[in-house]
Amino acid sequence: MTAQEIPERLLDGYADILTRAAATGRRLTREELTSRRALGAQAAHAGYAWRVLIREHLAATRAHRPAAGDPDHLLATAEQAIDAFAEGYEHAQRLVVRQEEAAQRELIDDLLYGRGDLGRLAARAERFGLRLSHAHTVAVAEGPDAYDETDPVSRDVESDLVGRFGDRHILLTTKDGRLVCIAPAHQDEVLDHFAKRAYAATDGGRIAIGRPQPGAAGIAHSYEEAVSTLELATRMGFDEPVLRAADLLVFPVLARDRQALVDLVLTTLGPLEEARGGAVPLLETLFAYFDTGCVAAQAARELSLSVRALTYRLERVRTLTGSDPADPLDRYTLQTAVIGARLLGWPTTSL
Repeated sequence: MTAQEIPERLLDGYADILTRAAATGRRLTREELTSRRALGAQAAHAGYAWRVLIREHLAATRAHRPAAGDPDHLLATAEQAIDAFAEGYEHAQRLVVRQEEAAQRELIDDLLYGRGDLGRLAARAERFGLRLSHAHTVAVAEGPDAYDETDPVSRDVESDLVGRFGDRHILLTTKDGRLVCIAPAHQDEVLDHFAKRAYAATDGGRIAIGRPQPGAAGIAHSYEEAVSTLELATRMGFDEPVLRAADLLVFPVLARDRQALVDLVLTTLGPLEEARGGAVPLLETLFAYFDTGCVAAQAARELSLSVRALTYRLERVRTLTGSDPADPLDRYTLQTAVIGARLLGWPTTSL
């Protein structure tokens, strides 16, 4: 925007103020200060750059300096007028920023929860760089604390991504205490970098990445997948810092028919409750055994047991359940039941 594009109305009355006030050195009246603040607010709402506005005020000061009078009076008058103009400008800018932040928050809520008319949602999203005709992927990061937009963690992650990728149609926000990144589905490098930076900024938090999904409803779907993946990781005890929903599709499939999963867990693993000490020690043994790829020595180390003690526990499982963890067919049934037990929280949760 050039100086010539600044309308004269934004300097309305400035020459008269210089002429009248500078001649005597008096301070500006309340009405004059109010008029400067109002014009500053108009300039902010119109989107004029502050540098251009200052240049125009300085040019007007030079052009209308009185032929007689103390130059210090002129400078003092200009200082008061420009300061009042700046006050109005800054106040209006803060209001605009708050309005933009509120609009962005409302848009994010509608996108993540799949609310609103799709046509209007697409138009609103365009203002913030999202093109809902494209597919998007949502990544969600959680840490030991709850975060919001004002948190240093949120600002650091956003600053890093914007500095690295610039305008890539990325939207960063927070929701329910978690960091959220919405990015075009084809920009895997953005989500990978978000995961890396969020992991470091949250002091070793966990990040889940949903699957790419098309349209406005796709953003809500991808977000739900990412959040569900975080919840799944907690229930299953996963240690990986970054999890992708696409790699864990078997778990939602298992959980979809809850009654069938309950029947499988109770029928297959229910007899373990007859063991001395209950089902928990033997279930933990199966967890470790399957998690280590059925390598007894490694599983024993994970449980701080001797291999002999671990082998004894596996034999107790075979005796009580009638299923042998070493047999390929029985192993499949047992492992599926163990996954179900983790999903359902059994045996600590009553089924």
